[in-house]
Amino acid sequence: MKLTYKTAGTCSTAIEVNVDNGIVTDVRFAGGCNGNLQGICSLVKGMKVEEVLARLEGIRCGGRPTSCPDQLCKALRQALG
Repeated sequence: MKLTYKTAGTCSTAIEVNVDNGIVTDVRFAGGCNGNLQGICSLVKGMKVEEVLARLEGIRCGGRPTSCPDQLCKALRQALG
């Protein structure tokens, strides 16, 4: 399943995520900190969605209540339905 998720509260503006049989197959962020987000995309590719959620959900960026990794988790939860 391919999903485009509009982020809130982060420098990135959107996340495109592909999930196939509970596995993250591709992630792309629009905007944000390019190097860090490329790293996150590379690290989560091939991971089970549940593992990504366990590791990244709830991470905050500075004083913000969310972060790009946390927004990725929101996108993944939406993709799971």
